[in-house]
Amino acid sequence: MRRPAGAPGLSGRQCVFLPDLPADDPVRREAIAPCGMNCALCAVYQREKKNCPGCRADGAGKPGHCRNCAIKSCAMERTEGGRCEACPDFPCERVKRLDRRYQKQYNVSLLENLRTVQTEGMDAFLQKEGARWTCYACGERLCVHENTCPSCGRERK
Repeated sequence: MRRPAGAPGLSGRQCVFLPDLPADDPVRREAIAPCGMNCALCAVYQREKKNCPGCRADGAGKPGHCRNCAIKSCAMERTEGGRCEACPDFPCERVKRLDRRYQKQYNVSLLENLRTVQTEGMDAFLQKEGARWTCYACGERLCVHENTCPSCGRERK
C-alpha cells in the first residue's frame, strides 16, 4: 500500500476522498487541477519516492509538462480561483484537446469533471470522485493510469 508522508496513520494524499474531512478542506480541493484532472489519481502523485505534490503545489517532483502547463498558467491568469470552468472561454481548445487525449488513453473526461464542478459544485464532484476511484475489492484509491488496483491487483470497474 502506498503511504506517502502525511498525518499519523493517514497519508495526506489518501485524505482526498475521506468523507469525514470538511468539504472545504484544502487537501481535497488542491488535488483538483485547473483542467479538471484529479492529481490524487496520477501515478506520479501516488508513488512513494519522488512523488509529485500535485498541479497546484510548487516544488520538486513535478514532471516538466506539469511545471510548464499552459492550461494552468492561463487559468491562474484569467480566473479568480485558477479554475478552467470559471473562464468565460470555457471550454477552450487546449482543454478540449487534453480531454480528448484523456478520454482515449484513460477513459476519463476532464470536461465532464469540470462541468460537474460547474453545475453541481466541488463538494459533489469530490464525492463522485471518491466513489468512482475507490477499489471495490480492497477500498484503496485507484490510479487513472492503471487498469488494475495498485494495492490488490483487481481490475478497475
